[in-house]
Amino acid sequence: MVQKLQSVLRDSKTARWCVLLCLSLPMFASYFFDDIFSTVSQMFDNPALLELGWDSANYGVYGGAYSLLCVWGGLIICGILLDKWGVRFTGTLFVILMVAGSLIVAYALSPAFKDGSVAAFISSLGFAKPSLTLATAGCAIFGLGSEIAGVAVTKSIAKWFKGREMALAMGLQLALARLGTATAMLIAPMVIATKGEVPLSESNNMAEIGLFLMIIGVVTWFVFISFDKRLDKQDVEAASANSAKKSEDDKFKFSDIGKILTNKNFILIALLCVFFYCCIISFKRFATSILIPRFGLEDDVASYMATLLPFTPIIFTPLFGSLVDFKGKATTWMIIGAVIVLISHLIFGFAPSVSIFGFISFALLGIGYSLVPAAMWQSVPKIIPENKLGTAYSLIYWIQNMGMLLVPIVIGSILKTTDEADNATKVENAVNAELVFIGLACIAIIVSLLLKKSSNNHPELRLDEPNKIKK
Repeated sequence: MVQKLQSVLRDSKTARWCVLLCLSLPMFASYFFDDIFSTVSQMFDNPALLELGWDSANYGVYGGAYSLLCVWGGLIICGILLDKWGVRFTGTLFVILMVAGSLIVAYALSPAFKDGSVAAFISSLGFAKPSLTLATAGCAIFGLGSEIAGVAVTKSIAKWFKGREMALAMGLQLALARLGTATAMLIAPMVIATKGEVPLSESNNMAEIGLFLMIIGVVTWFVFISFDKRLDKQDVEAASANSAKKSEDDKFKFSDIGKILTNKNFILIALLCVFFYCCIISFKRFATSILIPRFGLEDDVASYMATLLPFTPIIFTPLFGSLVDFKGKATTWMIIGAVIVLISHLIFGFAPSVSIFGFISFALLGIGYSLVPAAMWQSVPKIIPENKLGTAYSLIYWIQNMGMLLVPIVIGSILKTTDEADNATKVENAVNAELVFIGLACIAIIVSLLLKKSSNNHPELRLDEPNKIKK
């Protein structure tokens, strides 16, 4: 009877997968909102045609703002709160914060803001582009909420799927989140006309769609909370029946931060995360700005080509996650994924200017984008105890966001051109941007090789062993 009480929800496949769906939908909405301009980034190359008045450098600042609060301590503090106060309370705060940030961005892009009193007030403070200022602030708030919500989701999946299909579950969650990216990238060219003047209403429509999806995500988050409360109640009843008490060693302590940061394998995973994701996510923000001059594409062709990036992981991430569950070899898959990403960026930078190479590059980039996360995220619970996972994942996200803050700003500065710039200049800028991504990919490969070596030297960590699947 005790065992039944303890495991009824964890052993129920229906409950587990319902929980996964509820956790995935907020991330779907988050990824959608974060990528509302990814396939129309070329419109920032000519600010004269954009009512917002932003250029590529401004867009880079906006994109980098996503990581601003995360880098300046927000992620670490909030990760600690996750472990001390629990996923349900802390996660709810930051899911709501994510919605608040998206609401601010939507307002900053709206026609109502342009001539309103808030814009006038921001202008009076000396900011030349009020919409950029407010949208950047909103993006920073949205970014902190989104990253902590992501940590809460990942920690919750580890809790519900540990000893079961954990890599597959994390892979499916990533796939559904990236479906949000794919949806945004498909819809944006339909909503925002990038030829001729781009009115504010078109930019705002994308933000409003994202805000609506965010609200749906909040609803499903509260459904998850009801499941999680029931599971914890069963665990308490089972522990009481067994006269079990929580050990002092099981409680989170601030000294655990030092233990995590001195864990060599944790640091290697965190470094792989930052260099790898900068090759993908920062590139994605400027994909069309690189594609159009490099391969001589029309705006709509470049936009649809870029959607290959999120669609490929939707298919392959769950497959690779299942492979890791049953076959292991996680560090090997990380190396292979990083190498594939490097090959992709080499093609982007130096292949002949024929569109087929663009399609091949995106397909390869998507496969790499599937392999590394499917193997990487499920490795963290193998080296960090469950009661410290919130802090551990937050520290990884914190390190990752250092890159996510700086790289978009650097790439936006490289791609910035004047209205009179010729195509040769734009091609040169695109190649220079690719050199940055190639360098980051090389570092990611080196880190993944070091992680493989550490795994071979410490087999007790079980990084390369399959996850145990319970029937």
